[in-house]
Amino acid sequence: MPSIQLKTPTASYEITIGSGLIKTLPRRLARLKNGRPFRPFLVTSSEIWGLWGRQVSAAFGKEQPTVLFLPAGEKHKRLRTVESLLEQLAAAGADRDALLVAFGGGVVGDVTGFLAAIYMRGVSYVQVPTTLLAQVDSSIGGKTGVNLAAGKNLVGSFHHPLAVLADTDLLKTLPLAELRAGLQESIKAGIIRDPKLFRYLENNAEAVLKGDAKALTHVVAASVRVKADVVANDERESGLRMILNYGHTLGHAIEAATGYKQLLHGEAVGWGSIAATHLGLMRGMIGQADADRMIQLILRYGPLTPATVRAAKLVDLTANDKKNRSGTLNYVLPAAIGKAVVVRDVTRDELLEAAGWMLEQMKSAGRNSKKKSEKKRR
Repeated sequence: MPSIQLKTPTASYEITIGSGLIKTLPRRLARLKNGRPFRPFLVTSSEIWGLWGRQVSAAFGKEQPTVLFLPAGEKHKRLRTVESLLEQLAAAGADRDALLVAFGGGVVGDVTGFLAAIYMRGVSYVQVPTTLLAQVDSSIGGKTGVNLAAGKNLVGSFHHPLAVLADTDLLKTLPLAELRAGLQESIKAGIIRDPKLFRYLENNAEAVLKGDAKALTHVVAASVRVKADVVANDERESGLRMILNYGHTLGHAIEAATGYKQLLHGEAVGWGSIAATHLGLMRGMIGQADADRMIQLILRYGPLTPATVRAAKLVDLTANDKKNRSGTLNYVLPAAIGKAVVVRDVTRDELLEAAGWMLEQMKSAGRNSKKKSEKKRR
């Protein structure tokens, strides 16, 4: 069972990856608290609880956690949701001994982490991610927060969990579209820092997409190592950690432009990664062969849902990106398979060109999908 230690100047914790972890959840929580008293509060969505609530309840036995629910979906990752959950914690008598457990995908993890950061000026929490995307990316590194109408994750804080428990059994109920979307974050990890992971995803696509346990465990562990290594070297995103946002600048813009309703987060990141790859090619930072491999791998793990949006609108929305400094857009581009750099002189015209090219690929994907559907109907 892979266990990866993440150490930063302010925190040190384990990310455990394996099968059946939720069966031992109460014991693991007690171990994390080192015999100190605690009261567990599990934050989840009704959909996740409907799939796994019985198993979690069975693991806790007579001493059940207090379960708090938040509505599923990115549109509920807002301050009003946080306020509601804070009131529920207070009404349930949660104090400084409260231990929050984020049991869900990226939205649940981000919101729960933010709750833990601000309730009574900070309580402990544990991440138990239930989606591939959350297991390989969002549950790790201590970033917490919610969205504003102006953009994603503009309100939040850095607050590390006591541990991350990535139970690969939870992926068995994950819809294929969400599995594919989550794998875009693993592809990103390969592009920016791990050429071996990139090649593994190239050579083992069939097994990974079938949900083969061994293949998925390998991918999750390799992706986590990338994230942990980057975070350990740049906890507060002052430099290196920005590379983890590869594909996210235009990806977040696509999500905002479509009201967070048309695409899964990983799909938007996939399209954003395609745009970033094209921009790197335009600038001569990578060769055609590497660019082709990157784009082909992203599409291999699709299909990615297309969106109807204008290039100018997407570029305008990048003005609210968190990577911006002093009004300058910092953009993550590929330098090779396994290496990415932060570029600080990308122009609006370059972004328009990359976004326009990406939108053409979306149109092509949409046409191909329509043709396949027509063939099936025949």
